[in-house]
Amino acid sequence: MKHAGPEGEAAAMRGRATEATTALPNPGTPSASLPEGLSRPGPWIAVELRPPRLGMDSTRSMGRWIDMHHAVRRLARAGTFVLLTDDAAGDPEEESLAHLAANLGESADFGAVIPFLTCKHPLSYCRLFARRASGLGVAAVAVVGGDHSAGPERCLPHSKDLRRILRADQPGLPLGGWANPHRDPVAQARFVADHGYAADFVLTQIVSHHSLAVVERFHAELSRLGVELPVVHGVFHYQSANSRTLRYLDRYFPVPARRLAREFEAGDDSEAICRRTIRALAEVGADKVYLSNLPIRDAAGALARIAGAGRTG
Repeated sequence: MKHAGPEGEAAAMRGRATEATTALPNPGTPSASLPEGLSRPGPWIAVELRPPRLGMDSTRSMGRWIDMHHAVRRLARAGTFVLLTDDAAGDPEEESLAHLAANLGESADFGAVIPFLTCKHPLSYCRLFARRASGLGVAAVAVVGGDHSAGPERCLPHSKDLRRILRADQPGLPLGGWANPHRDPVAQARFVADHGYAADFVLTQIVSHHSLAVVERFHAELSRLGVELPVVHGVFHYQSANSRTLRYLDRYFPVPARRLAREFEAGDDSEAICRRTIRALAEVGADKVYLSNLPIRDAAGALARIAGAGRTG
């Protein structure tokens, strides 16, 4: 696949700013199990939401949870799986399961929920979390290591160590793993191929249409190794090209700040840029994604506009 050089980017972006809004795939369908849905050929889209940070004043926290409950309900009714972070970027967050169990009400909604669980908790907590998640009927639990640079130490060295324990504890609970193609796509693919990886699907770090080369190398190595686990790539919804915000985000994943700035300057909006990433990934065979940083009060609406899926409930 050929990529335009920097000289031609601005002109190409101006042309793409008015590109036809061919419908992207509808979101996933929680009526099927998550592993079953991910194993089917064709595109698939989920949404990642972030619970309130710990220490937020009670009024703001309550408002955030109200917005979260509405977002989860709407997305679930629209057939969209929802990932809920656990101490994203090292910032302690309120635990999602207790709030959702107390307020969602309809057990069917939990079939669309995929909470993250990091190793940054005591092992006893992690085992209890998985037991509660399984009892609530969540779609899966995404088990990841957690940021080494912030917060408490991991209870186990690697997320695969925790997944192996949870798989023995809760054999019917689907588990997700993690990979970061930006580090070394070949090494990351080999890590996933390890027989002890103990996952039913793989989530990746944020990628974009500006990082297709590492995505292609990652998938090529997975294919060479015969790995058939579904891979779901993270796609970030950049709401602006604010340099301060992009510098902050770049602490956690590679941000193509200059190229994003040129896209915004060329007239593209945040949803058009997000849509471009999804399409570009699909072109190289990476057609299953989760969208991060959608506005929580309009997550379902934003997803519908990005995916061209019409109304979402």
